[in-house]
Amino acid sequence: MYIADETWPELGDYFDDESLALVPLGSTEQHGPHLPLATDHLIAEALASEAAERTGYLRTPTINVGVSPHHRQFNGTMWVDAPEFRDYVESFTRNLTYHGIDRVVYVNAHGGNVDHLREVGRRLRDDEELYAIEWMWDESIPELVDDLFEQNGPHGGPKETAMIQHLRPELVREDRLADARDGGVPDVEAADTIKHGARTFYDAADNTGNGVLGDQTDATAAKGAELFEAASEQLCRLCEWLDDQPFEDLLPKDHV
Repeated sequence: MYIADETWPELGDYFDDESLALVPLGSTEQHGPHLPLATDHLIAEALASEAAERTGYLRTPTINVGVSPHHRQFNGTMWVDAPEFRDYVESFTRNLTYHGIDRVVYVNAHGGNVDHLREVGRRLRDDEELYAIEWMWDESIPELVDDLFEQNGPHGGPKETAMIQHLRPELVREDRLADARDGGVPDVEAADTIKHGARTFYDAADNTGNGVLGDQTDATAAKGAELFEAASEQLCRLCEWLDDQPFEDLLPKDHV
């Protein structure tokens, strides 16, 4: 169920019976010469929509600009600063509690959002107002990602390429896949920006000339469909698990 498609009386029926919501989040940032800037938020929205359809749980609108200053050198990348992002997501989430939501899954598809969503979840939990957890699609199926791709990224690589080939094939510049591979680097280690255990890079441009890593030519729509199905299943299982938990068990433990 997508909240914005419903009327307020219809939503009253949902809030009478359910207390869980899915919040998709991504970014609007460069994903190399072959993928659209919308890549992350397209993936997040598609997975949240699929899970909402399968389970009946509520999906909110997508937060499609995230914490992406590390991609700022590339044309068109948009971002919000981390403190403002955290405050916005916290406010966005708190208003759901007004209607009776007490647990949220952040369906996230952008690595730059992870730490900040965890911090927001801690704030809400410490206030004993709501339990919110961050879920990252590729981290839910790491074995499958490793099995499908020899060089899987982490950014703009074949796993994201395959997902967009499956979800929005018209947005993939198929004639640029080899350029993406050849103009980027296989992985962060190959960029030689880790020195004596220290990560010396701050921006994507410090690692890769065209903004991406991995072998994009290894991606196919069929692999994307396999990834999407497996991740959707994991997300549905997470929602069902979370819905089954007594709310008091989700709150902070007492001081020892």
